[in-house]
Amino acid sequence: MDAPENVANWRKAQRAQLIARRLAVPDDERDSWTAAITRFLVEGFPILRGFVVGFCWPYKGEVDPRFAIRELRRHGARAALPAVVQKAAPLQFREWAPGVAMTRGVFDLPVPDGTPVVEPQALLMPPIGFDRQAYRLGYGGGYFDRTLAALTARPLKIGIAFEASRIDTIFPQPHDIPMDFVVTERGIHHAGAGGLEVVTDLSELNAHVRDLGFGRA
Repeated sequence: MDAPENVANWRKAQRAQLIARRLAVPDDERDSWTAAITRFLVEGFPILRGFVVGFCWPYKGEVDPRFAIRELRRHGARAALPAVVQKAAPLQFREWAPGVAMTRGVFDLPVPDGTPVVEPQALLMPPIGFDRQAYRLGYGGGYFDRTLAALTARPLKIGIAFEASRIDTIFPQPHDIPMDFVVTERGIHHAGAGGLEVVTDLSELNAHVRDLGFGRA
């Protein structure tokens, strides 16, 4: 597929279409998909139980990661939410737990108020769209790409999305950083040399995680 003449305009149009498609899904169906994704995350990535896990408050019909975060925290994980501290700058992650004081940030989403700033070891990343090479189409601000480039240690990057968000390509640009895995309601997908592939064997998944340098899952 040839790249469009103006990739930025093409992406803007894709965002609008994909968000509309996601919002059109009935609530009960979206809830069922989220439950499946939660199960894949919790059962497939036990390594997250010892990590600081960054996640995003659900927005515009995204996968709701709070169910997975609740289970991971029960097993020892720490959770963190992003905050925009400056335009065109990396995100700052602040530790989150139920009951902490919150303030309103970008898109009117809640951000922990006064909790410690932490560096996530894993990120649950909600794309608007994702492609066969595990590239993520976000909201256009570039915050996640700048954050990934600025972190001291490379985090485990796990996209969480519905299959309805899958597209052929986002026409990745030099600043785009692919995800390591994409989890949908149909399973866990590994980003390999040949593109996204469903992982059906947990030992195979553990091997992929180790190959990325994250120890024994």
